[in-house]
Formats: sequence, structure tokens, C-alpha cells
Amino acid sequence: MSSLNTRIRNFYDASTPLWLNTWGEQMHHGYYGPDGRRKVDHRQAQVDMIEAMLEWGQAPARIERFLDAGCGVGGSSRHLAMRYPGSQGLGVTLSPVQAANGQRYNSEARLADRLEIRTQDVYTLENEPANAYDLIWSMESAEHMADKARLMRLFHHLLRPGGRLIMATWCHRPVPPALSAADQRVLDNICKLYHLPPLVSVPDLAAAAEGTGFAHVATDDWSAAVEPFWGAVIRSGLDPRNWPGLLRAGASTVKGAWAMKYMKEGFATGAIRYGLLRATKV
Repeated sequence: MSSLNTRIRNFYDASTPLWLNTWGEQMHHGYYGPDGRRKVDHRQAQVDMIEAMLEWGQAPARIERFLDAGCGVGGSSRHLAMRYPGSQGLGVTLSPVQAANGQRYNSEARLADRLEIRTQDVYTLENEPANAYDLIWSMESAEHMADKARLMRLFHHLLRPGGRLIMATWCHRPVPPALSAADQRVLDNICKLYHLPPLVSVPDLAAAAEGTGFAHVATDDWSAAVEPFWGAVIRSGLDPRNWPGLLRAGASTVKGAWAMKYMKEGFATGAIRYGLLRATKV
């Protein structure tokens, strides 16, 4: 069986062109207000998500360097680079297709001199110098990374004292009570179709951050705030105009689109949650 990283890379190499054609450079959910009832264009909701996360995460007023860990095609990276004039950024992704598109978007936005996007496993950044970044941004990517304790140690290593980690990631609900057989079935289907290791809970993430030495660790659950995006993605998949691209993307992408069914089911039962975490290196 191919490695998890290979499956993730292949999935995003195949599905990214379809996503870009349908949704553009922001490869993450939208934000629809705390209760999910805000009426807003779905692409604008994706941008609103970045700003809402920065506000909730108490992002620094000024930064010199930032890391986008699991950057996709760098939509968040470019938003950060423009929000922090003069800053230098690095985005890493397992997908060469994403990295190539990200570099193209950087050039078009005239940010290539300040923002690098490259194909690299996040964990290999352990070999980078310590205290390199003021901000580490992780938008819907940590669910792909199996060893959360190692990931938190990496982020702690890379952040400067006073630096901030802001993360959004898919999780399972807190336990106890234990996950039911129905909960586990939904989670297993999501993980299989999206090429994820077993999910953890938000309290598990907080414990990993605190165990690493992070301070001022805070978490939140934004499941209701992002839930309307699933319906929008499902409707886009049912649009006949998108069928040729879906078929060209192949079986893995078709199965990934089908995973929206399980995401909605898991949200309805509470099995899957959209968790946020912020933490500071002291």
C-alpha cells in the first residue's frame, strides 16, 4: 500500500485543478458568522474565514516572517503577505501541482520576491533553524498530519519567543462519552476518502500544545460557522458544468466529493467538529 503522504499528494495533484476552476485559490471552508446564518457569497466567505481566524487568533499587529504549514496553492499565504507589508512568507505543500499553481499566483500578485511556496513535507522543517517565524498559520491541513505531538514540537521549535500559532483543523468530538459505532463509521469513511490519519479531538490538540510548552492555549468549535459551505460544495459537484472536470480529476476526486455526505452526517450527529487552536511561544 502506498504511504499516507503519497496518497495525499496524489489526491491533491488530481483534485486541485478542478477546485481552482470552481472555487479559486482559497482551498478551505468559508465563514458564515458564529451561528452559520450570515448570508454571504461563498468565495467571500472563504476570505472572511481568514480574517475571522486572525482576529480570533489574536494575530500579531506586525510580523517579519510567517509559515503557512500545509498551504494548498497559497491563498492564505498571499492574504497574509498583503496584510503584513514587507513580511517574508513560506508555504509548504505535499502537492507539486499545488506548489506550481501557488508560484504562478504569487507571480501574478507580484509577491514572488516575498513569498515562497514549495513542495515539502511539513515535518522535514524540523531541520530548519529555530526561532524563525513570528506567525505559524495552519488552515485545514493538520488533519492530514498523523503525529500531533511531533507537529506541536515542530511549531514550537520554529516560532520565535512571543510568536503565535493559529490553527483550524477537523477533529472528532471530545470524549468521553466514547465514540459510538455510528460515530466511528462516519469518521472512518471521512478519513478513508480524504486520506487522513485517525482524527483527534480539540482537547487532544490543546494537550499536545501545552505538553510542548506553548502558553495561552485556547480552543474553539466553529462547526456551525462553516457548515453552509458543505452544501455549496455539494451543489457545485451536482452542476453539470463541473462534471467534465470532475471526471478528468479521476476516481479519488469523485470519492472525495462523495465524502461531503459523511461530513454533513457527522456534523448532524456531532461526531466531527471544526476546531480552532491558538497558542503562544513564551
